[in-house]
Amino acid sequence: MPDPARARRLAKRIVTIVASAIEHEIKDPRLAGVTIVDAKLTGDLHDATLYYTVMGRTLDEEPDYAGAAAALERAKGVLRTKVGAGTGVRFTPTLTFVRDTVSDAAQRMEELLARARAADADLARVRSGAKPAGEAHPYRTTPADDEAEDTGDDDRYDD
Repeated sequence: MPDPARARRLAKRIVTIVASAIEHEIKDPRLAGVTIVDAKLTGDLHDATLYYTVMGRTLDEEPDYAGAAAALERAKGVLRTKVGAGTGVRFTPTLTFVRDTVSDAAQRMEELLARARAADADLARVRSGAKPAGEAHPYRTTPADDEAEDTGDDDRYDD
């Protein structure tokens, strides 16, 4: 029976081991901006999916996603060996690396929200000096109008 708490603890341990190995032991320059964000482990503890992000070396530089993916794929065997030695489990999980796109999606959402706020501010500015085209309330009647319409003089029944 799978133990979800054990899977979470092991996933945290795997993140720590892999991140440390990438930072200190693997000498591939393509992994310089790679950060391991999270790991998910299957219930049987046989497969681990590690999520990573890639940062550019400078703010103006676009991250090398393809290079980082290739470097992680190449280092997968060494990293799995490190995970096996560091966790002490009977079966070392296979490692799969997936680029984490949550930060990209969050940045896109922030841009969309900023555009929506700007459009709302534009609309509020335009509406501030606007006046209705006709009467302010064209369907609203006053009590005097209601009395004038209902005079009670209905000629249909006069014989």
